[in-house]
Amino acid sequence: MDSHYDQVMKARQQADTGASKLYFAYSTILDRAAFEEWRSQHSYDFFDLPEGKLAEALDVDLVYDFPSRWWGGRVAGLTDAPGKSVYGRLFEIGGKDWPIIQHKEGAVTSMCVERVVRVRVEGQELQATAFVTSPRRASNEGPISQRFIEALVRGAQSAGLPAEYLERLRRGE
Repeated sequence: MDSHYDQVMKARQQADTGASKLYFAYSTILDRAAFEEWRSQHSYDFFDLPEGKLAEALDVDLVYDFPSRWWGGRVAGLTDAPGKSVYGRLFEIGGKDWPIIQHKEGAVTSMCVERVVRVRVEGQELQATAFVTSPRRASNEGPISQRFIEALVRGAQSAGLPAEYLERLRRGE
C-alpha cells in the first residue's frame, strides 16, 4: 500500500455513491494483467474494472509529452487534433470508485488532469472524461519510452482495439 491509499479511501467515503462517470481509457490501464497487479499492490482488490465498450475519442491524438523516470522516457497523453482519433475503452465508473481511477491515472500526484473528450461508442457520440498530462508537467524532451510503447500495445491488444491502430501504436505515432 502506498501513501495515497488513505487519501483515496477518504475521497471514496465522501463521494456521491449515486453518481457515475463515463471514463475513456486509452493507455496502460487497458492491460488487464498489469492493472490487476497494480490494484493488488495498492490494496484495491475490492475494485473490479468493468468490461467497458470499444470506443473512439474524436478530434484528439496521442502526444508523448510526459517524461517519466519510472518508464525511462516520455509517455502518452492526448492533444486536440481535428480529424484524428484515439481508440480505447469506455467504462462507467461509480462515484465511490472514481478516486481509484484518479490514483491509477496519476491525478492524485498531479501528473495528470481530467479533461472531457467526445467519444463514439456503438454508433453514438457521448462525452467522457479522460486523463491527460498536466500542462505544468508536459515536455517533449528526451526519448519516447519503448517500454511504455510495449505496455500500450499489450493493453490495446487486451482491450481488442483495431489491428491498424495497434500498428500505429507500435510505430510510436
